[in-house]
Amino acid sequence: MSELLRLAEVMDRLRSPGGCPWDAEQTHESLVKYLLEESYEFIDALGDGDRIGMREELGDVLLQVYFHSRMAQDHPTDPFSIEDVAKLIADKLIRRHPHVFEGLEVDDMDEVIENWEAIKAKEKGRTSSLDGIAMAQPALPLVEKLIYRAEKYKVELPMTDIATATQAVEQSPSEATIGEALASIIAWAHQHNIDPESALRGQAREMIEKIRQSEAG
Repeated sequence: MSELLRLAEVMDRLRSPGGCPWDAEQTHESLVKYLLEESYEFIDALGDGDRIGMREELGDVLLQVYFHSRMAQDHPTDPFSIEDVAKLIADKLIRRHPHVFEGLEVDDMDEVIENWEAIKAKEKGRTSSLDGIAMAQPALPLVEKLIYRAEKYKVELPMTDIATATQAVEQSPSEATIGEALASIIAWAHQHNIDPESALRGQAREMIEKIRQSEAG
């Protein structure tokens, strides 16, 4: 038996009568924090180069997908299953990769991305560069996404340069000036194809190591 099918059966038993009381009482809302938590734990394992940890944490992320999908089967008016979820994403991948599945010729990676964005916009009926952006995500990736979308949709988004923004912070430190300075750095990183989240996470790892060394004496 496929291990994916086995996981579906295990999840079904846990949620069915006679299964686990805790699993049975969970809702999409009560599990949201675990979906985020498991994703962050995978990122930690990845950063540490922990292959065993990566495998385990991906399993925990997969569990959340199966858990939410099994709960969705019980919805009274709009149920769906893990099979529906898998079908939807497989169909989406095929539609958005015409250069792979339909023989469309592309010249480079930029054209692949342009096609993806165009197909996505058509599917979603999007008319604004803001459509589909998860506004609840952390501020750093949110700002990066806003810059990316403005660029792709050719929307003018004036950004203060780093030097001017830094000077404003020094002269009048406030949430507004610091926010503008941080946004200017993210914009600069985007222009130079640097992932600001990865850069900041790398800096955090260095800080953690310095703290450990300091604590060790």
